[in-house]
Amino acid sequence: MKTIAAGVAAAVFAAGLAGCGSTEVVRPAVSVSVGQQLIDLKKARDSGALTQREYESQKALLIKNVE
Repeated sequence: MKTIAAGVAAAVFAAGLAGCGSTEVVRPAVSVSVGQQLIDLKKARDSGALTQREYESQKALLIKNVE
């Protein structure tokens, strides 16, 4: 009896997963200004999360994408 219950539970679980077949990732629309992004980059550099070289590279890329 336990084997049948386990089989039914597995089938229900598999059927539930089958409905989740989409690989599309839905991202919320977030609008962050370039100024805020520059501030965040500086904070990351100041905290040590980014090296000076990484900071300069990301800053240049951000500014280039605005132009």
